[in-house]
Amino acid sequence: MKAWIGAALAAAIALPVWADVAPMGDDGLYKEPWMRDTFKDLREDLAEANDEGKRLVLFVEQRGCIYCHKMHEEVFSQDDVAAYIEENFFVVQVNLHGDTEITDFDGESMSEKEAAAKWRVLFTPNIIFLPEEVEEGATAIESAVAVMPGAFGKGTTLDMFTWVNEKRYALDNGEDFQRYHARRIQERANGKTD
Repeated sequence: MKAWIGAALAAAIALPVWADVAPMGDDGLYKEPWMRDTFKDLREDLAEANDEGKRLVLFVEQRGCIYCHKMHEEVFSQDDVAAYIEENFFVVQVNLHGDTEITDFDGESMSEKEAAAKWRVLFTPNIIFLPEEVEEGATAIESAVAVMPGAFGKGTTLDMFTWVNEKRYALDNGEDFQRYHARRIQERANGKTD
């Protein structure tokens, strides 16, 4: 009886921790409400993103990824992060080991796992940010304006999404992402956020 009560108490305590994590799909990947279910033709996805005034971004994830779980639990579950992504980005999820067909910008069709290998994605999560226009014959990874490899905290993640959305990578002001992020950290520490 004590073991049963202890197990029930442990489950009740753990429940709030898991309550904000997105539901998991049949493929073992978390499904955020702002992720798009597309035919995974990146040329069509880019056109649709542009039509909506959003930026195309690819989330490469895998089943059982503890770092993906961390991002969904601690970062993407935050209302301000989720709202910013939903408002500004067209998110297509790619399964690192998936068999679903995906068509790269260069027209090559392959499985998700073949695309991930082609793009040299070795671990997850890996977030690939695309420009509004991709040169003919270029691949997703060749065209990327930024790649966020790995799990990061809320501040770094939001700064990266903001840096891409504001096209700061195209500015000729000497402020690359690391300098931008350092400045944003300092501004948050000072209470200045705009």
